[in-house]
This record gives sequence, C-alpha cells and structure tokens, in this order.
Amino acid sequence: MQPATPRVDPRLPGHLLEPLAGGWSGETFLQVPGSGGGDRLVARFFDDARHAPGAAGIQAALLERVRTALPVPAVHQAHDGDGVLPGLLVTELLPGERGDLVLARLVSEHREGGRRTAALSALGTALGRIAGTLAAMPMSRTGLFADATLRIEPFDLRLPDWVDTHAPRLGQAGWSDGEVADLRAVAERAAVDLDGAAPCLVHSDLNPKNVLVDPATLQVTGVLDWEFAHAGHPATDLGNLLRFDREPAYVDGVLDGWFAGSGANSGGGADRGSGEPDRRRATDLARAADLVALIDLAARAEANPVVRQARAHLRAIARTGDVNAAP
Repeated sequence: MQPATPRVDPRLPGHLLEPLAGGWSGETFLQVPGSGGGDRLVARFFDDARHAPGAAGIQAALLERVRTALPVPAVHQAHDGDGVLPGLLVTELLPGERGDLVLARLVSEHREGGRRTAALSALGTALGRIAGTLAAMPMSRTGLFADATLRIEPFDLRLPDWVDTHAPRLGQAGWSDGEVADLRAVAERAAVDLDGAAPCLVHSDLNPKNVLVDPATLQVTGVLDWEFAHAGHPATDLGNLLRFDREPAYVDGVLDGWFAGSGANSGGGADRGSGEPDRRRATDLARAADLVALIDLAARAEANPVVRQARAHLRAIARTGDVNAAP
C-alpha cells in the first residue's frame, strides 16, 4: 500500500488534510485549520469498495449511541458517499497515545526488569472494561448495521461454514487439506460453545491499536475506528483483546475489566469472574469467538505482520485442537 499523501476536499474548504500515522487504510487525516484558526479535527474518508455508501452515517450513529458509556470522539460532520465524493466523517481529535504503543512499552519494561506488572494489569483492566461495557449493550438480533438508523440486516455465520468458505485461500497460503480439516473440527466444537448467547454491540476491531490511552494514568481516552461494528457474540471483543497479547498480568487485567463491565452479558457484574472456572470459561469463549477474525486474517493474500501472526496462531490451534494454543 502506498503511503497516504495530503489531500483536499471541497466539503472542507480552507483545511489542509495531513495523513495520520497508525492506520492500515491510509484513509484517516488530521484536519488542520487555515489561517482563520479553529480546532484540529480528524477526517476519515471511506474510499475503498469495502465500505458501504452509508458507512459515514452508520459510524456517526454508532458514536452517538455509545457516547454516554464510552470515551468516543464527538462528530462534527458526516457525509455519505454520493458516487463522486467518498463518504467522510469528521470528528474531534482526542488526547492520548495509541494503546498498542503503550502496551508494547510496558511489556518490554516488564520483561527486561520484572517491573510494570501492576501497570500491565491496570492497562488490561481499562481495555477489558471497554469490551465488557459493549458486551452489556443488547441488540435485537445478530447482523450488520444497514443504515444510519442502525437497522440490523441479519446474517447467520456458522464457524464450520466459515472455514469452508476460506479453505481455498488457506490452501493458497500453504495449508494442507489435513490442516484445514483439523481447523474445521475445532470450528465445529467452538460453534457449539458459542451457540445461544444473546447478541450485543460488537466493535469487532477492539485491539490496542484502535484505542487511545493516557500514558500516565493508563485510562482509555478514546475508542476509535468503528468500521467493523455489528451486532454479534458478547465474547468477540474480549477475544480481540486477548488474541496476540498474552502477558499474564495483562490477560488477568483484561478479564477483571471485562467482568467489571458486565461482560458476562447474563446478569453478571463486578462480583462475577472472581473464580477460576468463570475466567477460564470466558477466555475459552473469547478465543472461540475470535476464530472468525483469525480465519479471515490468515486467508488474506497480503502477508503483512498481522496476517503472518494470525496464520501462526491459527496453525497452532488446528494442530493442537485447542482454541487457546499459541505458536
């Protein structure tokens, strides 16, 4: 992918749009005001074909829906694509540092000197609480948001069928028929475990890269990039947080926060999850729910670091039959 370059847009006259670092899409820009002054804002363009024409309106509606419960940016403008200009969402610029950078620094310090265990736990708790809060926001059915009213278009995703759909591309990535069969067997067991949960609001890309954190207090200052949000399984966002980052102090903190945020989605609250069986069950469900994303990542043609990491984790899962396996 070519680096993003500055751009202009007739809907934002007098503003210079400078690429923001950190995103994979190259669609997010810092909106710098001209000589007249004003606030520095964030402009997100929905250029790619993967975006629905109403993507900007959907994200604006989602941010409004969750703003009383989660730290999200205020919306300044939302323009859906019109066939000539792409969709555009303009939001406030929130303070904080990307969560993945904060987490990597804490993990490095912890491994080098045995320090920062409490900090890792505190950051995990802050992130887990976000996932738990979302898991406690009920949805009427499972599906994708169709428009700015957040009308849900139902879909029925079964994990074994998901494996079958992605099997050709996994084969192109070097998977043998036996490995795919082993993965499908894991998916069949996971589907049984996941069945019957009440749907909730799912961010679906809730990893530290999409969260802003105050590096001093380790509190979350912003939850960003709601592009893949949908109504789905309450363990999905927990699975994303636990996918690759597995330092014990961090994992324990994430689970603490998830249960405190009513992540059990079944009347559970801060008093739940104190016992090891509850925590193990939550982790198993999270890793089972995360198979959807892992399979999609592993089957992609491009071999960026995240895709390579997903392939390694998924192969370990298929080989061992354990959703918690890691390379």
